Amino acid sequence: MRGVRRTAQGAGQGCKVMERAMSAGEKSSFARTMKAVLWSFFGVRRRADHEADTQLNPLHLIAAGLIAAAIFIAVLIAVVHAVVS
Repeated sequence: MRGVRRTAQGAGQGCKVMERAMSAGEKSSFARTMKAVLWSFFGVRRRADHEADTQLNPLHLIAAGLIAAAIFIAVLIAVVHAVVS
């Protein structure tokens, strides 16, 4: 039970740090957007990160999603090509 309590406290601290960064007027960078998109492709997101995603630039999200999808497709094609040949 102690481990769960520590995890919950740690998540709360991460959320506070994110709130301070957002309240300080920090603009979302493309690198932060790319990180969010890649973790989303992987299927793992922390709740604090998910809530902070509302601050991301929509144009950055579209560009990052297209770039990540193109890289994913290129990797799949390369793997299939390597296996077939």
